[in-house]
Amino acid sequence: MSGGDGLIEVRDLTIRFPGRTGAVALTGMNVTLKPGSFTAVIGPSGCGKSTLLNAIAGFVAPSAGTITLDGVAVDGPSPERGVVFQQYGLFPWFSATGNIEFALKRFGYPKEQQRREALTALEEVGLAMMADRFPAQLSGGMKQRVAIARTLAGRPKVLLMDEPFGALDAQTRMNMHDLLLRIWERHKTTVLFITHDVDEALILADTIHVMSPGPGKIIASIDVTAPRPRATLRDADEFVRLRTRILDLLRTGERAEPLPT
Repeated sequence: MSGGDGLIEVRDLTIRFPGRTGAVALTGMNVTLKPGSFTAVIGPSGCGKSTLLNAIAGFVAPSAGTITLDGVAVDGPSPERGVVFQQYGLFPWFSATGNIEFALKRFGYPKEQQRREALTALEEVGLAMMADRFPAQLSGGMKQRVAIARTLAGRPKVLLMDEPFGALDAQTRMNMHDLLLRIWERHKTTVLFITHDVDEALILADTIHVMSPGPGKIIASIDVTAPRPRATLRDADEFVRLRTRILDLLRTGERAEPLPT
């Protein structure tokens, strides 16, 4: 799916929003997303998780610091950095296929290629049989699959996901986890996944960055080495240990002190 390495480097990133208060959302943020890695970011509401994602997407300009993709500065939105939000953003007057075809127009593909690429993307997310259905005829999970297919059809180097499964029921969310991991393992696109759910981060990610309350900064980076699939490991000792550590970091908002020797 991706046509290059997909190395994201965030250096000394600060984001200030204009206005009287000049609110600082992020300060001195440093993050590296290695090519093909799956990284989750978790933190309390208002800590700047989504602001970080929006800055990498090119929707928010840095007040200070730099963001690069494969050594090239991020200076605005690009199909190389595909975004999936919690809200599906589908046009109700287009079918599933039509929504994807519309997104592909930016590439200047002939109409026949747009259709072919859209159908291929829908097949990858298991919705080939729903190609002609309209959003009102689809469940929440199906709508999110169309949204993911729409992003994948652009062959991004980096997939940015902002709590994409937050509005789904537990069973549908589990199914979406399985789908996302299958797609990621097939293509090894760099993924940044924003979530407020600790178990979701542990099930999906190789690395979990924990953020402090705003202005946000990373207070811990945790590697998850358990083999996938991990949904059945929720009660395993290592899973419980990591969950407890992350919850403690979220509770205190500070880097955990090492235990005395």
